[in-house]
Amino acid sequence: MANNKVGKRISLLRKQKKISQEELAFRAHVDRTYISRIESAGANPSLRLLAKIARRLDVSVAELLKDVK
Repeated sequence: MANNKVGKRISLLRKQKKISQEELAFRAHVDRTYISRIESAGANPSLRLLAKIARRLDVSVAELLKDVK
C-alpha cells in the first residue's frame, strides 16, 4: 500500500513539473523502466533513491512521502 502511494505521489509531482519518466530517470541516474515500476508500485525503491528523486523533483523527502503511512 505504501509503495502505491509513493509511486502515485512521484507520478503526480513529475507530471505537475512537466518532467517525463525518461528525464526523471536520467536526472536520478536510473533506468526509465525503474521509474515506471516505482510509479506503478512494482518496485521498492531505497530511501537513498527516494531522496535522489525528491531532489530531482525539487521537493523534500517529507513532501514526497506526504500522506504515506
